[in-house]
Amino acid sequence: MTAIPVSSPVALPEKGPLLTRSGWGSILMALLVVSAVAPVLNLWVPTGSPFHLSDYMVGLLGKIMCYAICALAMDLIWGYTGILSLGHGLFFALGGYVMGMYLMRQIGTDGVYGSELPDFMVFLDWKELPWYWALSDSFLATLLLIVAVPGGLAFVFGYFAFRSRIKGVYFSIITQALTFAAMLLFFRNETGFGGNNGFTDFKRILGMPLATAEMRMVLFVLTGLTLLGFYLWACWLVQSKFGRVLQAIRDAESRVMFCGYNPLPYKLTIWVISAVMCGVAGALYVPQVGIINPGEMSPANSIEIAIWAAVGGRATLIGPIIGAFIVNGAKSILTVSFPEYWLYFLGGLFIVVTLFMPQGVVGLATSLKARVRGRQGGQS
Repeated sequence: MTAIPVSSPVALPEKGPLLTRSGWGSILMALLVVSAVAPVLNLWVPTGSPFHLSDYMVGLLGKIMCYAICALAMDLIWGYTGILSLGHGLFFALGGYVMGMYLMRQIGTDGVYGSELPDFMVFLDWKELPWYWALSDSFLATLLLIVAVPGGLAFVFGYFAFRSRIKGVYFSIITQALTFAAMLLFFRNETGFGGNNGFTDFKRILGMPLATAEMRMVLFVLTGLTLLGFYLWACWLVQSKFGRVLQAIRDAESRVMFCGYNPLPYKLTIWVISAVMCGVAGALYVPQVGIINPGEMSPANSIEIAIWAAVGGRATLIGPIIGAFIVNGAKSILTVSFPEYWLYFLGGLFIVVTLFMPQGVVGLATSLKARVRGRQGGQS
């Protein structure tokens, strides 16, 4: 008998480091800037000094870092899984509303009407809090609900959508329709969420005054640390076996199914994770901005999240963060100087990126860097 040759096992590629040496250096630099340099420049450098970081810039950067978390969440589902959501503004707003409910309860009797009920409820002649406000006076319960509310809605919606194998443009339209329906619901006064005015006039958090430079800096640092933590965690996630399966689903879902993998739990898991990240971003956003209303659920806001990811560069993790800073930095300037042209600029930017920079800013920088190295190698 002829012996059947036994093939040697396939050698799997070794798992590389989470970040390169320069990558860790950038993380440490960002950590130093967020937790040490910014507080010193804002709280201890005199106002008249050119090195002073103004309260306005602290609020603006804190807000953009919240947006960057949403852009990172979008990259996980769009860049690495191929699922384009046009409804992530809903999860951002839900996290913001949960935090807003807690902040409204923290006002106590310091409102306009001197009642334990929020002012809008007194104005509408409500006699008691609705049942879904029962845990809003507990900070611990609020933290749990910030995760549970957007995560729970994402799980229910995603389970039925992915099980029905809805994908592509149809999935994008459904997510936008869900966000628009929620916005119309929250606009109604009888829902108990403040109607079109939403929640505002926040005064305290954990019993401490909210409108102080020290508290603004605490929220700024907390937001920066959260962004860095989510980025490192996303780097680990996309390099794991789970992340490789997600990328395989993005590139060829039918082949993944043929190999014996069920895409449903993978897509559903990353969808819920992405929604929770947006909910956390919304919860950090509200105390820094001082207001939350149904306008945060508008379809335009969800589309902007996708634009941030596209401008920065999909499937790069750092790209969407950069894109959020670029777009929102430009927005803060143009909406003051040329407010009527901002939407034209945003639309034109998206067209230019789609046609001429499909890999975004990060992809363009990478290609330029490769060309420079190629020229230097040719000259040598």
